[in-house]
Amino acid sequence: MDKVYDPHSIERKWYAEWLEKGYFTARNNSGEEYFSMVIPPPNVTGSLHMGHALNNTLQDIVTRYFRMCGVNSLWLPGTDHAGIATQNVVERELAKEGTDREALGREKFIERVWQWKKQSGGTIIEQLKRLGASCDWSRERFTMDEGLTRAVREVFVRLYNEGLIYRDNYIINWCPRCKTALSDLEAEHEETQGHLYYIHYPLAEGEGYLTVATTRPETMLGDTAVAVNPEDPRYGKYVGQYVILPIVNKKIPVIGDSYVDVEFGTGALKVTPAHDLNDFEIMKRHGLELIKVIDENGDMNKNALHYQGMERFECRRKIVEELDEKGYLEKTEPYLMGVGKCYRCKTVVEPALSLQWFLKMKPLAEPAIAAVREHRVRIIPEMWEKVYFEWMENIRDWCVSRQIWWGHRIPVWYCESCGEMIVSVDDPPACPKCGGAVRQESDVLDTWFSSGLWPFSTLGWPDKTEDLKAFYPTSLLITGFDILFFWVARMIMMGLKFMGDVPFRDVYIHALVRDAEGKKMSKSKGNVIDPLIIIDEYGTDAFRFTLTMLAAQGRDVLLSEERIEGCRNFVNKIWNASKLSLSFMGEDKPAHTGKGSAFLPDRWIRSRAQRVIRDVHESILGYRFNEAANVLYSFIWHEYCDWYLELIKPNLYGKVDRFDTSTTRAVLHNTLEDILKLLHPVMPFVTEEIYQRLPGRESPSIMTAPFPAVDDSQIDLESEKMMETIMGIVDVIRNIRGETGIAPNVRIEAVIRAGADEPFLREYEYYIKELGKVDNLTFTDGKGPDHSAVGVYRDIEVFVPLKDLIDVAKELGRIEKELARITEDSEKLMKKLGNEAFRQKAPAEVIARNEAQYSELSAKKEKLMQSRKLLENLSR
Repeated sequence: MDKVYDPHSIERKWYAEWLEKGYFTARNNSGEEYFSMVIPPPNVTGSLHMGHALNNTLQDIVTRYFRMCGVNSLWLPGTDHAGIATQNVVERELAKEGTDREALGREKFIERVWQWKKQSGGTIIEQLKRLGASCDWSRERFTMDEGLTRAVREVFVRLYNEGLIYRDNYIINWCPRCKTALSDLEAEHEETQGHLYYIHYPLAEGEGYLTVATTRPETMLGDTAVAVNPEDPRYGKYVGQYVILPIVNKKIPVIGDSYVDVEFGTGALKVTPAHDLNDFEIMKRHGLELIKVIDENGDMNKNALHYQGMERFECRRKIVEELDEKGYLEKTEPYLMGVGKCYRCKTVVEPALSLQWFLKMKPLAEPAIAAVREHRVRIIPEMWEKVYFEWMENIRDWCVSRQIWWGHRIPVWYCESCGEMIVSVDDPPACPKCGGAVRQESDVLDTWFSSGLWPFSTLGWPDKTEDLKAFYPTSLLITGFDILFFWVARMIMMGLKFMGDVPFRDVYIHALVRDAEGKKMSKSKGNVIDPLIIIDEYGTDAFRFTLTMLAAQGRDVLLSEERIEGCRNFVNKIWNASKLSLSFMGEDKPAHTGKGSAFLPDRWIRSRAQRVIRDVHESILGYRFNEAANVLYSFIWHEYCDWYLELIKPNLYGKVDRFDTSTTRAVLHNTLEDILKLLHPVMPFVTEEIYQRLPGRESPSIMTAPFPAVDDSQIDLESEKMMETIMGIVDVIRNIRGETGIAPNVRIEAVIRAGADEPFLREYEYYIKELGKVDNLTFTDGKGPDHSAVGVYRDIEVFVPLKDLIDVAKELGRIEKELARITEDSEKLMKKLGNEAFRQKAPAEVIARNEAQYSELSAKKEKLMQSRKLLENLSR
């Protein structure tokens, strides 16, 4: 083995080997125990970011785990066509060439997008392979491949025939930049500082006026009423009267409607049915006129009078000026409001009246609510269930049509002769009613429509395929909380509707990856960590292990390069420990089982290994990935490396010949094998490389080796307790050395008062001396020697005579300096933590880290003060 682990050549070698041998490919044997999971399909335009890295690392851990447990495991990969995003990418390319999609025409533009997809669309798939993703690439799908297109059409037609899909004029979210409708979820609301404008609407008859408050004065040109709450005593007498609409100078009615909030503004509401959803509903109840004043570009149209052609926000400024000049503007107040922005381009969304296709959601939502309530689908962590229910119970119809070209074109045709509308899975050659020519609907479906079918369409639906029989429902979905409604809820609804069963049994929702300060990563902040750069620098295994260690349920991942560097050190530790272990083993697998060893550390490490195996099984099955990683880290570094390897060296180097070394070699072999298998789901590459060097390995690849199972016969609590006593005594000796400043190379004398434990401690006296760097170790049942430092482990006392070993005055001086530094740092942190402004503004993770630093400093201070007291006593 090389002196230092080189991840890059090893990663490429093993991933190619796994692919060639078909280790990722699942068997489609229906009736066989299975684990299946679909990948949240990344956008075909995408490049690997930290969210992908965390999400796919966790998915890979679970897939590799079940595969090693002997379960037929399918992790199905693919990409999403990402309608608006992909169209934008190709349109930018065309713009560089001095042309646009309109000049190209729809057919040629779609050809161009497919060409782009062929050349650049596989980037993220190759990046997922670098991450070690063990997806079944033979089953890779794309949301616009032929099979999925047929599934989309089949679903649309069935929903239409059941009356669940309909076409209607309705207020939708319109993006003037992307020039398409957006679903409610695609309009992301941001708190924005705006203004509330108080405007006088003069009464049509008599003196006086009604004052309305609005945040959007530019839409008043399309007002068709003023509404008041009929229960509001201020305005009851005005219902049925008319007011004059300023600037437009026309009469509009005052109506009574219980929707009006008497607490908002003045309690009088301007009603603009073409540009506000709630106003649209009021219009339907009262039979009001509907006037559109803003066009699809976000500019004022001909109904806006002399503002025609003006950009909407410029119109707002100008109309406020005119209202002020003419005496209609009473006042303007600052107002914090939620403004909808396009999730893709961040343009402010325009509520607009438009003829669109909609899907009725309540009939689909009710069974999906029941599925989660009855735990046929479990959402983990459970806190997300409440959020799911709130959204599903208040769900509105889904606008599924988009005014773009790239996507699943809606399977509806219109006869150009008789106007007949044909809804069909297959392209009709002509109008079935009159034989006339037909033209297809120009709109495409929302990208999330096809994504909602992903768990069953990817398995071959609407055909009754072997894959569908073998792997549906899928076992698990791992995803981020940001697409709980976009995607997860819709998959549950569609799965229940078209498969008669839930699409997955469990949904594990992971948190965000943030920077070390708890801030969201963004290019503008300059705090983005690129996963590919990290992989290049530290290796995939170190990166994956870092993400896993930090992936606690319900807690954001706070990532820093220092943490990744620490995990790279862990990979190197595993490499070096394995190199040493293998050098002890020889070339053949030990004939001995390793059970029943007379050597205490052998029995201890096998007992501890069984408990770690149990913990890892339970943690992975409970989606407590960080617990699995931390248990392994602690066991490998602090038990196997720090203690077991050190304890067996004297035996295997021939310094102690009282114990059977063949048994120890067997224990060493079995424990290293367990460690490699337990680690493999998280660290696939380094474990495979080491496993290949393991004498007598049982499988051609660690991927196909069985995951360790708990052997209860090897759990030995008495041996664990005895070993803990030896470790505790050595720790006491080491602590005394550290606290009193004894140089590391100086061997010391120690006296132990052990009581009933003395016989077995005498048996392992050599090991205590070696690990504690003790020359002379004696036991006593009386008083310890004078001028000794004393340490206690349980009821065992350890004495280290210090006379002539240290310069007490010099060591006291060093302690005083260190205490002064720690006191200064502690006071700074205490001041920071006591600052109310800091506690209100800083993320919870940052506050917790500062508190942890303060606790750590306090603990160090306490130890130093104990050392000072000990040395002061010695100097008297």
